[in-house]
Amino acid sequence: MEIKVKAYAKINLLLDIICKRNDGYHDLFMIMQSIGLYDTVTVSETKSKDITISCNIDDIPLDEKNIAHKAATAFFKETGIKNKGINIDIVKRIPHAAGLAGGSADGAGVLVALNELCASGLTDDELCKIGVKIGADVPFCIKGGTLLAQGIGDVLNKVKPLRKCYILIAKPQCGVNTGFAYGQFDEHGKVHTPDKFGMLCALQNRDLKDICLKMENVFEQFIDVPNKVDIKDIMRSNGALGVCMSGSGPTVFGIFEEKEKAETAAGELKGLAKDIAVTVPVSKGCKICR
Repeated sequence: MEIKVKAYAKINLLLDIICKRNDGYHDLFMIMQSIGLYDTVTVSETKSKDITISCNIDDIPLDEKNIAHKAATAFFKETGIKNKGINIDIVKRIPHAAGLAGGSADGAGVLVALNELCASGLTDDELCKIGVKIGADVPFCIKGGTLLAQGIGDVLNKVKPLRKCYILIAKPQCGVNTGFAYGQFDEHGKVHTPDKFGMLCALQNRDLKDICLKMENVFEQFIDVPNKVDIKDIMRSNGALGVCMSGSGPTVFGIFEEKEKAETAAGELKGLAKDIAVTVPVSKGCKICR
């Protein structure tokens, strides 16, 4: 028996770092949005008593360093269900080390798949309690949609969903180490605080233009991404309502009302970005393929 799950990527419509906590983590205020770009995670029974991983790309660890492996280990430990042997096959479409929560999405996909495979009947909230132990973005990747995330990213509350729009993502060749990014905040702090209340009001009104005007990511104040200025200029010149960086980078995204304009911008971005895609908002973090 096997369970196949679509594990969706995310973008940050707003990301503010409030402070560094005594435990070394950071308190955050984020508006997170699931997008239609996804990895396919297939969990199948093997009767080997082991957890094995396969993947369609070469630069992903296939051992206990992979968050998907950690998710499976945590699931069996927390539920008390005996692992008779599983294989986790990951078909990656979400760019790696991109600020799009690709690894966390895979971990969420494993938890959702195992919950179904083992008929354990856990709620999303119960899966989130397991997920937060392996990664701060995993709870969001389980629930998905449009959510306000606070704490380390584990305190989630619904906000009104985005109106129909098209999201162009562009990831430059480089990567950004998340630990380094937070270290820069710890060392330098921030010079401007995003308009969190204004963003919440715009979301409540479902005013797409105002939401886009309020988009901001504090990491952009101290993380330098090659070609970011040019990528943003191309998106804006082709009609993007707003542009922003996702997570700790380096992916930049733009929000468009018209698909044709997003696709035109995508064509002009070739040569400036390694991974380019036009997608849409989605209302789930994970979806079991029936």
